[in-house]
Amino acid sequence: MDNLLALTVLCVIFAIGDIVSVKTKSILSMLFVSSVILLVGFWVGLPTTIFDDAALLSIGSILIAFLITHMGTLMSFKDLKAQWKTVVIAMGAVAGIGVFLFLVGSPLLGKEYAIAAAPPVSGGVVAAIMMGEAAKAKGLESLAVFATLIVVVQGFFGFPVASILLGKEARRIRDEFRSNGDVIKSETATAATSEAGLGEKPKLIPPLPKHLQTPYVLLAKLGIVAVISFQLSHLINDIINPNVMCLIVGVAARELGFLEEDVMSKANAFGLAMVSLMAIIFSNLTQATPQMLASLLLPLIGSLVLGLIGIVLVCTVLSKILGYSKEMAISIGVSALFGFPGTFVISNEVAQAVGETEEERDAILGEILPKMLVAGFMTVTISSVILAGVMVNFM
Repeated sequence: MDNLLALTVLCVIFAIGDIVSVKTKSILSMLFVSSVILLVGFWVGLPTTIFDDAALLSIGSILIAFLITHMGTLMSFKDLKAQWKTVVIAMGAVAGIGVFLFLVGSPLLGKEYAIAAAPPVSGGVVAAIMMGEAAKAKGLESLAVFATLIVVVQGFFGFPVASILLGKEARRIRDEFRSNGDVIKSETATAATSEAGLGEKPKLIPPLPKHLQTPYVLLAKLGIVAVISFQLSHLINDIINPNVMCLIVGVAARELGFLEEDVMSKANAFGLAMVSLMAIIFSNLTQATPQMLASLLLPLIGSLVLGLIGIVLVCTVLSKILGYSKEMAISIGVSALFGFPGTFVISNEVAQAVGETEEERDAILGEILPKMLVAGFMTVTISSVILAGVMVNFM
């Protein structure tokens, strides 16, 4: 297929997926819709060389390091400190997924399926790519497809569970607000005032002047951090996976002031990078025949069910230790199955559905939304990448 035509066709497919996702409020995710279109397309004659023809695979492979380093700039230590209980629950949920799938999933589904499933179940695209590449390196093409399919369908398991549990949590908050509304308002105002008074601490490295924060400069700094991360990983014989090191050093670089927050968006580079990333994960679908999909159905459903059980068990225990309601804690853990923007959408939907006045909706959203946003970031962006870095060693 012509290069320009191939790239345009893929962009159109991703655009259709994005439009459907918006219209269905993320119930049908962009990943799911796009994968269905591509699968059917390959079965009826869409060239399986389309990703190579669009010249996205090679650049996407390089940009993974950029994207993971960029992820490290999305959250500050201050944000994580303010929601430390949420961070503990989110990381516990990911650990629960990994341990439960490895211990219980290995005898039920097979060790290879259990290992390949854990990082994608606990996160998203980057974790799936890491496991898919590890699987393909060992000639296990079906496992690469399997990792992709988990990311595609996991929202169907996560959204209903989170919606039901957050609905219960929202009703609890609403009833408490009706009984102690003045107290809650006072506490919220005090917290806001205190936080505003703290201000933003000056960085060790002062920011560049605005006129020097050009796409070229921002991407150059991002590339430098990514290269340093890989070299640091190689220095310790890759004990820490290079991609995980990119994440860690990215966070540190943002805290020091060398990298700007949300650096790839500021460089106007995030959109095309994500198109390249989508091409990498969807390229595994070129191997997915109807017969292969049928053979993967049982381990696919089994992995997601076992992952949910692991989340419920760990989050229930942590809720008692940390003083969160069971419903809120499990919802935090389940955010691993959909991440942002699903965490934002579902929090707003629940607040609108349960709150009967604007004050009640604000009270519900003020309690739920910060936790869900931090949870989605921790599971999908940080914890799942770390888990993938561990699990690839067992493939």
